[in-house]
Amino acid sequence: MSTATSGMGSGWMPTPEQWMGWWQQAGQKMLAWPKIMEAAQKVRVGITPSRPVYREDRLRLLQYETDVEKAHKTPVMVVFALVNRPYILDLSPGKSVVSHFVNRGFETYNIDWGVPSDGDCDLGLRDYVLRYMDHCVDTVRERAGVDRINLLGYCMGGSMSAMYAALRPEKIKNLILMAAPVDWSGDDSLLQVWTQPEYFDVDKMIEVHGNAPAFWLQSSFMLLKPVQNMIEKHINFYENMENEKFVQNFLAMETWLNDNIPVAGETFREFVKYCFQRNLLIQGKLEVGNEKVDLQNITCPILNLVAQNDHLVPPSQSLPFNDAVGSTDRKTITFPAGHIGLAVGSRAHRELWPKVCDWLQERSESI
Repeated sequence: MSTATSGMGSGWMPTPEQWMGWWQQAGQKMLAWPKIMEAAQKVRVGITPSRPVYREDRLRLLQYETDVEKAHKTPVMVVFALVNRPYILDLSPGKSVVSHFVNRGFETYNIDWGVPSDGDCDLGLRDYVLRYMDHCVDTVRERAGVDRINLLGYCMGGSMSAMYAALRPEKIKNLILMAAPVDWSGDDSLLQVWTQPEYFDVDKMIEVHGNAPAFWLQSSFMLLKPVQNMIEKHINFYENMENEKFVQNFLAMETWLNDNIPVAGETFREFVKYCFQRNLLIQGKLEVGNEKVDLQNITCPILNLVAQNDHLVPPSQSLPFNDAVGSTDRKTITFPAGHIGLAVGSRAHRELWPKVCDWLQERSESI
């Protein structure tokens, strides 16, 4: 307990010296505001140079540009969730998953799904998995001159990557899942509880809104940890607002957190109804575009990255994947991080991602 609050009781009153200390501290904080405002105007996200190499509807497939000599024949394609923007995997210097692959000589791509309009509300999993993803995979295969590519799927993008790898296994050489839910049988996640049919009528919601609204999605995620998201992080910012590096990282993260996009209504409805509510994927009963998703069809090497402290996708939703596939080369790494920390945490970049690159390098053909 600080000296400002020690001995505090029902009749406690601060001394003049304590009042003076608080005012001096507040004054010092105010002096930092001009630099903070300047940093806010200059904040950069998505730091690795890239260019679009394929477009379809609102989607762009980005290829990262680098001076590093290409060392591996098989490229990497990243698939993020349909919520928020994919630059979380390339957020800022020292916090870029993409940079690890690029610096190891992997030709690296990332799908930017774009922002669905009201007219896109009928787009379903069939469109995202068997049309958009498949066209992107084929584009990468053609550009690299290979039959199969490496696929990295994060969060919902990991779920869709698992679906794709099961439906088009001949096109995937190695599959990496990152905090990806595949089994919704438990109730150790608030999202799992909130989306149960007795509490949530997803059909009615999509009927009213068309798409899942961005503001509603963000509010839901914030309420998963209300004290941390609405109080603690602002206190932490106040205490560190004179630390230039902290402020830059904070602003980059806030930029991404508030860069929300809606989810196409039919895809959201299918994902909630068939995954969250009926848990069809892990059971081998999910159908995408009239094709059954059998995870046993996945026989390529698997690396399953699980965030130990994940409040959004608890480990119980990710760990069953390796036992459901047909692969014999399969590995799980459970890392002490949260859902986002797996992508931007300093420890993850020091300890986890070099190991991931080692794993992939061992299973990739050198040039």
